[in-house]
This record gives sequence, C-alpha cells and structure tokens, in this order.
Amino acid sequence: MVYSISTRSRLELANDVVTALAILTWVWILFYAFTQRMDRILFTVIFLGSIIVVYLGNELVESYEEGETLEMVGLSVSALVTVVTTIYMTVNYDVLLSVRVGTALPHEYALAATFIVVILYLSYRAYGLTFLAVIIAAILYGIYGNYAPGILRHGGFSLNRTANIMVLDFQGVYGSISRIIATWVALFLLYAGLMRGFGAFDLIMRLALRAAEVVRSGVALSAVTASIIIGSITGSQAANTAITGSFTIPLMKESGIDGEVAGGIESVASTGGQIMPPVMGAAAFVMASLLGITYLEVLIAGLIPAAIFYGSVFIAVHYTGIEQLRGQTFDVSVTEHFDERMTRGELVIQLIRFGGPFMVLIVMLGVLQWTVLTSALYTVVAMLITGFGFPVAQTAYEGGDLRAEVDDLLGKTAFGFREGAIILAPIAIIIAAINGVVDILEASGIPGVLSLALLDLSQGVMLLAVILAFVISIILGLGMPTVAAYVIVAALIAPALVQQFFVPNLAAHYFVLYAAVLSGLTPPIAIAVVVATGIAGSNFWRTCFEALKISMPIYVLPFAFIYNPELVVGGWTTETLVSGAIALVGAFGISHGLNYHGRFFHPSPFVVFPVKAAFVVLGILAMVFPVTGVRLVCIAVIAGLMLLQLQRPIRERLTGGPTETGARPSED
Repeated sequence: MVYSISTRSRLELANDVVTALAILTWVWILFYAFTQRMDRILFTVIFLGSIIVVYLGNELVESYEEGETLEMVGLSVSALVTVVTTIYMTVNYDVLLSVRVGTALPHEYALAATFIVVILYLSYRAYGLTFLAVIIAAILYGIYGNYAPGILRHGGFSLNRTANIMVLDFQGVYGSISRIIATWVALFLLYAGLMRGFGAFDLIMRLALRAAEVVRSGVALSAVTASIIIGSITGSQAANTAITGSFTIPLMKESGIDGEVAGGIESVASTGGQIMPPVMGAAAFVMASLLGITYLEVLIAGLIPAAIFYGSVFIAVHYTGIEQLRGQTFDVSVTEHFDERMTRGELVIQLIRFGGPFMVLIVMLGVLQWTVLTSALYTVVAMLITGFGFPVAQTAYEGGDLRAEVDDLLGKTAFGFREGAIILAPIAIIIAAINGVVDILEASGIPGVLSLALLDLSQGVMLLAVILAFVISIILGLGMPTVAAYVIVAALIAPALVQQFFVPNLAAHYFVLYAAVLSGLTPPIAIAVVVATGIAGSNFWRTCFEALKISMPIYVLPFAFIYNPELVVGGWTTETLVSGAIALVGAFGISHGLNYHGRFFHPSPFVVFPVKAAFVVLGILAMVFPVTGVRLVCIAVIAGLMLLQLQRPIRERLTGGPTETGARPSED
C-alpha cells in the first residue's frame, strides 16, 4: 500500500500517541507500585481501562493502515465505552462499593451491559471465535440455567444480576484474578518489553546460534532453549511461538530440518516456557493467590517438573535433530543473521547487563522474600539502569557520540514500554472476561456439581476420574493463553480432585495447570501448532504429530503429580529429589522409545515396535506408578535395555565391523 505524505504523517502521529499512552500507563503503574496508597480494587479499575485504551489505540492504527473502516468504527466505539465506564466506576467507586451493593440505577445497568459487549468484542479480536463462544455459553448458562438438564440446572440469573456480577459489584471483570494481573503480573510484562527493547531477545538468539556451532543438533536445541526462556515471560504459547518461531523455524529449515519437525519443536518449546519458573507465564502468581501460599512455594514446587520437561524435550529434540540432519552439512554463521558477531568480552558484558536485573528478581523473591509487586518493581528499575547505563558507559569510554547513544536508548525504552503494554493488554482483556465467567459459574454452583459429576462418572475409581479431569482441563483450555486456561480449570476441576479424592491442593493445581497448558499442543485447536504451522508452511496434522511425539512425557507428568505428589508438595526433601530423578529417567525412556532413530536390536519392525513400546510403557510406569520399588525396577530395565542397545554399535565401531542390512549404527 502506498501512502501519501499526509497519510504517513498521520500514521506516525497515531503511533506516537499510542506509545505516549503506553508510557503514561506504565508511569502510573510504577507510581502505584512505589506508593501503594490507592485501594487495590480502584487501581484495577483504572488499570484495566488504561490498558484496554492502549490496546485499542494500537488496533486502530493497524486498522487504519489496512483501510478497514468498519473495524475502525467498532474500535472507536469500544474506546469511548471503555473510557466512559472507567471514569464512571472511578468517580462513583465509594457509592457502588459500599452503599448500593447488589443494586444499581437503570443507566448503570445499561453502561455495564455495554462494557460487557466491549469485553466480548475485544476477546474475539484477541483470541478468536472459539474463545468467544466459551464466554457467551457461560453467560447464557448463568442467565438460562433454569432450562439446563439434570444436575446442571440452577435458578438462573436476571440480566441485572448478571451485570452486577460481571461489572457493578467490582467482581467479574474487576475480580481477584484481574487484580493479580494488575498488581503482580503487569510489571513482569513491562520487564519483558524492556528486555526486548534493549536487545535481550537478540542476545538469547546469538547465544543459541553459538551453541549450534558446538552440537550437531544444536540448531534445534538452541530453538528450544531460546523459546523456553522467552516463553516463560510472555504468558502466551501463541505469542511466544510468533516471537521466537519467526526466527528459529526458518533457521531450522535452513539447516535441513523438515518444516513439520521445525514447527513441532518450536510449538513444544513455546508451550513449555509457560511452565518454566520463575514467571511460568504469570500462572505462578495466580496459583499462589488462589492457594493462599507464598509465590516462593509455588516456584520451588515447579522447578523439578520444569527440569523433567526440559530434560525429556532436550533428548527428544536431540534425537530428532540428529536424524533430520544425518548426512547434511550446515555451517552456522551468526553474521548471516545479525549485523556483526560479538566478541566473547561483549557477550559477557551483555550477559551481565541483562542477567543483573534477573538476579535482582531471584534475590528479592527467593532470598529476601519481598512481595511480588516490590520485587517486580525493583527488577524493572534494575533493567532500566543496566539497559541504559551499560551502553552509555561504553560509549563514553570509547569516546563515541553520547547524545546519539542516549537518543537511541530513549527510542528503545519507548519501544519497550509500548511492547510491554501490547503484550499485557490481550492477557488483561482475556482475564477480565474469564474472571467474569468464573464468577458467574461459581454463583451458579457449577464447581460443586462438577465435583459430584466427576465422582459419579468415575464410579469412585481415581484413575478414571483423573483421566476425565485431564481431558476436561485440556478441552477447557483450548485456544486460551496459559493464565486464562489455568483460572478456568483451577475453579472448576481442581476442587473435585481435592474434595473427592483427597489430592493435595498444590498437586491438584499443578495437575490442572499442566493439562491446561498442553491444550496448546492438542488437536484440533492446538494454538501453538497453528502459529508454528503458519510460519513453517507445513501440514498442520503432521506438525501436531511431531509435537506430540516430542512432548509425550509432559502428557504423563501431570498424572505423576497425582500419584507421586512429593514431586511438587513438601519442598526439596530427599524423597522429592529421588522421586524427581526417577521420573526424569522415566521421561527419558518415553522420549527414547518415541524419538530415537538408531538401532533397536534388529531392523525388523516386529522387533523395533515392541521394543519402542516397552520403553514407552516402562517410562510411564516409572513416572506414575505410586510404589517406589516398582518405579526403580522400571528405570533399571530402561537402563539395561539402553546398554544392550548400545553394546553392538560400540563394538562395531571399535572393530570396524559392518552393521546389519538396513540398520544404522547410532551417531548420538
């Protein structure tokens, strides 16, 4: 599209306005974090309105560029409704919260209904029709619950009560999870935006490329590492796949890896970032709040499962990468993808520049045990200091143009502020919608009903109940970002496991979190795979198949939390570490059986497939079976099979003897 000079100037002005709004929003959030003098609910009202306006401004600019007049009208009306609602709720805060609880004036009901429509519209824009259908179905269930069949029936809510629940009583869209996003999660996403603005993501990619120079499957492994690091902050499988996949997938394809495999690797890594401490896609903060425990307890509980995830995916991707790159040569060159190659000294400086703020976060959360809000605040401050200070100091030392450097850094900072707001806004919107849905469902009594229904359907058999809960959690999480999916399943499914089967609270919540996260890889929605497929230009179903092969141990891991809860409950005891080590070997067994492409004793499929199945079954039992002795036997058999499997290729290498026809010695 060719723009006139006036059109270009309008676009530049509009972009500047959106950036200015983002900066003002962040300055206000930082001021609140410093002072904390405003009521948390009122802060959430203003926060949600502000971040929605920034999002709408960005969407308006994009719609203007595309010439989509109808969308511009819808976005403009949404912005007007959001501003009016936010101002009205702020000005009348005390009256609505303390005086007219449970009731409202006619124009207030109309305003609330209009704002609900705006939230639905924005949810549709951000996450599509599937998610919109879930929200609308929940609202209709709340209103027309008296027509629901059997145990799902309830008295039904009037339109006025629905408006009260979702907006006017400061629950719903302004409820507890929205408050967590406003006061805990927001600053972490500003941190992510600043990291990207100052070039941390480029540094991660540079390090990944350097790793690829050392290990033959390093291109694929570097994609996993980079995606996990970045994905732990972004809070969305789809967003992470888009951010890192646009770089890693073409690089993997360039190295000789098939598009389906490259897309599968990236989608698994992007999904895994959501369960990687310390941020865990913002779900860790929500879990701590829902369970009434400290964030540090959630963090410690998540470390061993994250290690199992990373270890099993690492070995699976290594096997897959070796097979894909067999017989091919690929010279990794950093300069092909970046302007110049950094020296080792420059890399160290950049690692300190970006690692320093992260260490501030770890020390404040883990050692000093300050609050999440305060820790996030000082992490952002540290990022601003090191992000600005290191380049300025280096330029001054080298005698460069200090003014030009400062101007460049100001531009990067502004970009970081805007990027942080753009990452945050869809999450805040979707959480507002989910919070409203959860409050409606809880008011209808559906969590208790689901608890009884799960017990009834399983006939009291725990394994069947857990499988049903796992499937339901995946279905409820389809197409949603991590924190939104977790909020839904934590409200509806986790209580059933706790109340009916006496699963420890933390184990139940980690179970549903992992299940909800895995919805990003599970067909037919598989949102992470959809994005990866678009970048890779691959077949969706074959990409799903590759992703499922690589991630299969992670589908087993939630069941391990139920039958071996010491993996996540009780801190780092000897029992926890031993159980984690056994589960890790079991995960290796599953990955070996599904992804290893070397010799399985004999080339005949009548030998290969049973042996592969044996590895998978033994791995599942080692991870899940509740008796430690049985688990130890399983990992002993896995180790024995691997030694036998490797014995002949090693002997052939030493003697120079030939391999059997059709069989290939292992190159791993």
